[in-house]
Amino acid sequence: MDRVVRRKRTGCYRVTTVVGEPVRAFVPDPLPPVPPVSLNSALGRLLEAATLALGRLDSVSTLLPDISLLLYAYVRREAVLSSQIEGTQSSLSDLLLFELEEAPGVPVEDAAEVSNYVAALQRGLDLLEDGLPLSNRLLWETHRVLLSSGRGAALLPGEFRRSQNWIGGTRPGNARYVPPPPADVPDCMAALERFIHAEDDLPVLVRAGLAHVQFETIHPFLDGNGRLGRLLITLMLVDAGVLHQPLLYLSLHFKRHRSTYYDLLDGVRRDGDWEAWLAFFLTGVRETAETAIDVAQRSREIFERDRKRIEETGRRGAGSALRVFDALRARPILTNAGASRATALSFPAASAAMQLLVELGIAEEQRPTRRAKLFLYRDYLRVLTDEKG
Repeated sequence: MDRVVRRKRTGCYRVTTVVGEPVRAFVPDPLPPVPPVSLNSALGRLLEAATLALGRLDSVSTLLPDISLLLYAYVRREAVLSSQIEGTQSSLSDLLLFELEEAPGVPVEDAAEVSNYVAALQRGLDLLEDGLPLSNRLLWETHRVLLSSGRGAALLPGEFRRSQNWIGGTRPGNARYVPPPPADVPDCMAALERFIHAEDDLPVLVRAGLAHVQFETIHPFLDGNGRLGRLLITLMLVDAGVLHQPLLYLSLHFKRHRSTYYDLLDGVRRDGDWEAWLAFFLTGVRETAETAIDVAQRSREIFERDRKRIEETGRRGAGSALRVFDALRARPILTNAGASRATALSFPAASAAMQLLVELGIAEEQRPTRRAKLFLYRDYLRVLTDEKG
């Protein structure tokens, strides 16, 4: 029979004054939890299933011949989902069009924020590859890129907050949750950094799940905490060598179960129920990894099918069509000019090749914008945007 771990509140309340109003701000205890997390039989099975799914995902990512192509689109899929949780309205197509700079009418501010998310993730990965530890310094730099433009650009990018923030409500006094006072943030984040690098036998997935909650509880920045807290999970798994490519993102799981997600965060703070949170988190890891595997396999099948269709035409322009097809795989929304640049074909040759892809039903011509015709790799985009995986 599983042992029930009983804890009390996982921190203390500190009364502070915000605009003349007394506020109870929550200061979390340092990790790890006391008593330790119980990896009982039920939670142990969830951990094993999540670990196996993550291993399969990593294997798939190392075996795919064109992982960089999938990674380009999949990272952008995650950026859209994570930003949608924060209220942006951009779709994956909006982001791809924004990056083409050939899409009048796309919600530019929203698309710019999503694009910043992509850049922030890449910055974090680059810093890890350059040897910088996963640290507050790395988070500052990643946050600076995340808020480099858009609505949060004036909210101290790359710096811990120096004023009180809150979640829900119209002011701290009626908020659902009030994070630590700004004076406590540096110590809280220093303790989190020590926990991330602690040398103990805690499984990496459990450590990432605990660290995510702690980051969200501290809410160290004025803006971007949700997006950066979700990125932290991926960065920890890549840093630990569990994933070679950043293909695991939990934004869709959190988005689908938003109410449960927030209730479980409250349960950790109020009752110390880390086990319930970890059950939710590990279930999300398993499901999300399985979805990513499915996306990778379906993408490969589509690519192989369509390449074969081009080759079997025997047409004189099949060689050029294959080059444009490769460009369309890399950027599933493309113009003829973009295809010409990507393939080094002349504009007429690239246009003729794209037309062959349209005739074969591989590319779909979109209504022309004011600048240029757009061509979509519709089947691939369907795989990427299918939230059911």
